[in-house]
Amino acid sequence: MGKDKYENEDLIAFGWPDDLWFHVDSLSSAHVYVRLPEGEGHTWKDLPEQLIIECCQLVKQNSIEGCKKTNVKIVYTPWSNLKKTGDMAVGQVSFHSRKETESYPDLKKEQQDRDAREAKRKRKEGELKRLKEKEEREQQRLQKELRTYAILNDESKMESNKHGMGVEDFEDDFL
Repeated sequence: MGKDKYENEDLIAFGWPDDLWFHVDSLSSAHVYVRLPEGEGHTWKDLPEQLIIECCQLVKQNSIEGCKKTNVKIVYTPWSNLKKTGDMAVGQVSFHSRKETESYPDLKKEQQDRDAREAKRKRKEGELKRLKEKEEREQQRLQKELRTYAILNDESKMESNKHGMGVEDFEDDFL
C-alpha cells in the first residue's frame, strides 16, 4: 500500500502485470495492490470476495476525503491496465481500457440481487399463506361436518330391519 503520492508512484513504476490495483474513484487515496502468486492459472477474477472487500475498505480508510464519506466508489483493475504518461502528476494514473476495471460496490448489481431476494421471499410467504388458508378451510370443513352429524348418516354403516331381520335380532345386539 502506498501511503502518499510518492510511494504510490513507486508502486505504479514497479508493479507486476498480475498485480491487482485498488483506488477510491475520483478522490485522492492510497494505492493498494494485491500480488498474485507467480505462474499460470492465477487470475484476479479468482480472488475471494472477502479479500476484495477488505482491500476496498483499506483504500477507503486511507483516503483523506473518502474516509469521511459513508459511501464511496472503489475501482480496481490489473496493474497492466494502468496508464501513466509524463504529463500526469505524481501518483496519478489512468487506464488503458475502462472495460477492464471493476467497481465496488456495484450498486446496480446489489439492487438487482436485493430485489430478487425480496421477490423470492414474497413468493415463499404467499405460498405459505395459501397453504395455511387451505389447511384452515379443511379444518373448518371437518368441524362443520362434525357439527352436522353427517358421519352418522353414512348409509354404508346403516342397517335396516327391512331385509328380514326382526326386532329381536336388534335387541340381542343391543344387550
